[in-house]
Order: sequence, then structure tokens, then C-alpha cells
Amino acid sequence: MLAIGSDHGGFELKKALLDVLNKQGIEVKDFGTYSCDSCDYPAIAGDVCRAILSGECDRGVLICGTGIGMSMAANRFSGIRAALCSEPYSAEMTRRHNDANILVLGARVIGPGLAEKILDIYLNTPFDGGRHARRVTMLEQVTGSDENS
Repeated sequence: MLAIGSDHGGFELKKALLDVLNKQGIEVKDFGTYSCDSCDYPAIAGDVCRAILSGECDRGVLICGTGIGMSMAANRFSGIRAALCSEPYSAEMTRRHNDANILVLGARVIGPGLAEKILDIYLNTPFDGGRHARRVTMLEQVTGSDENS
């Protein structure tokens, strides 16, 4: 199952992508927001991340105005590898090399047609594994503290 969430800045793009996903028969759980009313993106990012980390959902999509806030919020969670993508090549490579489990989109940066193409590539590109698996494991070991220096 795919988790999806947006703040008010990403709401319209989320609606458009939900239509595409539903037409493709992809099972989606929508974590909000459900209107253009102002809301707090960290809470929605947290709900999507927890759904992935618990195994309720396999991967996720987060959308805000630029994608930056959602990326920052999602990547605070250990085990989440959220990638902000504004073009198809990055979406392919973040799946192939980073096994990204969340795609982040900026609704005010890209239009719905490009977002749909990026999403399609993200959903249909497998992780290459191999040497990249070692690097993903290394990412999970990064703590951000200075105690190992």
C-alpha cells in the first residue's frame, strides 16, 4: 500500500495524483490534509513515516509547496529515506541507488504532468541492491552526533 500526504500547498497536486493512482488500481492510504486550509506539514509527514515504519504501508509520497519542509520532516525519522525529486532522472536514481521509501514533490515547483511522470518512475523502478545496499545500511547507522569522532 502507498501512503500519501500533503499540506495545504500540496493539496491540489495530491488530489490530481490520487486520481491517477486510483485509475491505475494502486491501493493508497491518504493521511491528509483534506482541504486547502492551512495546516502543519510536520504532523502529516510524521503520520506517513510512521505508517511506513510500522509496515502498514510500503512506500509513501509527501507533497508541500516546495517539497523542502516535507523532506526535512520525513528525514528526521530513522529508517526513512525521503527524496525530493523535481525531474524523472532523480526519481529513478533515488530508487535504484538509495532505495528511497518516500518520494517528496514540490507542488509549486512542478506541474501535475511532470509530477505524474516522476511518480510513475518512482513506483516502477526497483532497488539495484549490491553495493548500494551497503550504502543504504551505512545511512541507517548515521546518528548525527559527534560521539563517534
